[in-house]
Amino acid sequence: MGDIIHAMVALQFIKKALPHSRIDWVVEGAFVNVLKNNPHIDNILPINLKSLKKRKSEIFTQYKILKTYSKNNYDIVIDAQGLLKSAIVAKIIGAKVVAGFDKESIREGIASLFYDKKVSIAYDANTIDRNVAVLCEPLGIKVSSEEIVKKEKFLFASSHAPNLPETFNIFVIGSTWESRNYPKEKFVEIAEALKRETYIVWGSDEEHKKALWMQEQSEFLRILPRGSLDELKYVISKCALLIGNDTGPTHMAWGLNVPSITIFGPTPTNRVYITPINRVVKSSSTVNHYKLDKNDFSIQEIESDEIIQIAKELFH
Repeated sequence: MGDIIHAMVALQFIKKALPHSRIDWVVEGAFVNVLKNNPHIDNILPINLKSLKKRKSEIFTQYKILKTYSKNNYDIVIDAQGLLKSAIVAKIIGAKVVAGFDKESIREGIASLFYDKKVSIAYDANTIDRNVAVLCEPLGIKVSSEEIVKKEKFLFASSHAPNLPETFNIFVIGSTWESRNYPKEKFVEIAEALKRETYIVWGSDEEHKKALWMQEQSEFLRILPRGSLDELKYVISKCALLIGNDTGPTHMAWGLNVPSITIFGPTPTNRVYITPINRVVKSSSTVNHYKLDKNDFSIQEIESDEIIQIAKELFH
């Protein structure tokens, strides 16, 4: 989800430069709601490549879907992911031009063989700069860092959540690796210090258990009922501050121009853009962009006081 959000920011710059362009987006079906309601996307084209992990025979179904999309006769297809599987998808959909990163700019360099136009940008450069470059440069569009910092919000929701408090915070407590998760005890310390009603976002049974424990420890904590990604966009858009791990829902705050603090341990802080309202806290560990260490649990060493201080600064 984070990769999608970090790439979506490019859309507003493309539409500004090419206002009459038609933009379709191919995305895993589970993340369609992240893209929905964005005025710069003409059509969302779902696929389900993850189904191939369970049933190899699904490859025929997904191929047929992609061939259907190829009938749209695109002028250009851009692969923003830079993986072999995404490069193959781009090639199957087909276009007069297929664009993507050059072989020095991605982990799976073989993917670049599928591209006609290639974009060069360091693999360890800022993730958002990389996404904007690969989506805009093949179209002859240059975007500065200042323009990205001053971006317009690009996530939009059609859902509504009733009975939200007038002012509230959000905690995002999960991620794809346990070593990326800030300790639940320290989240509670933050809630107790800020003394503001705070909703806990969770996504798995294990995260729900953590959320239940946290709720029992503080009168300021509430579990956010599980809903759709569209509903999550809406709730985040209404919060005063989001504090969370390096994961998709946390990055939604940046896409919504909502104040946030992203907590980093084993992953690099250049996955986000630091702005006056979007801040980061990083553990003391050194991160190798080319080989992330899933056993780096240094995030646990970050003191809650460091996050509390930044939160208070953002409130003022």
